[in-house]
Amino acid sequence: MLKEFKEFAIRGNVVDMAVGIIIGAAFGKIVDSLVKDVIMPPIGVLLGKVDFSNLFFVLREGAAAGPYVSVDAAQKAGAVTFNYGMFINTVISFTIVAFAVFLLIRAINKLKRQEEAKPTAASPEEVVLLREIRDSLKKR
Repeated sequence: MLKEFKEFAIRGNVVDMAVGIIIGAAFGKIVDSLVKDVIMPPIGVLLGKVDFSNLFFVLREGAAAGPYVSVDAAQKAGAVTFNYGMFINTVISFTIVAFAVFLLIRAINKLKRQEEAKPTAASPEEVVLLREIRDSLKKR
């Protein structure tokens, strides 16, 4: 059983998958920062809000009555909140990741098509064989 597990763990697909997961997690952090720190502040300014992630509705007041300055303040007070600003950030993050993956797959497919389109050179043995076939057809 240990031998089987070792064979499974060392196979290329498992290692490739592990590398993909690690890079994907790091890429997710980059996209999260891009959305939170680069994209959302200008959108927040355009909408008249400074911090877009703090858009929320209070569904139920907490121990300390509102208004609450931020989602964290509301949750610390025990309020139940509907955090639609964070949801919008997540949707934008997903859209950016999906678009980046689309561009990556598109580039890979383009490289594959170019590789498939390259004419394959015949080996010397095939050339000799093809010449023999050609010569025998000419004799007929």
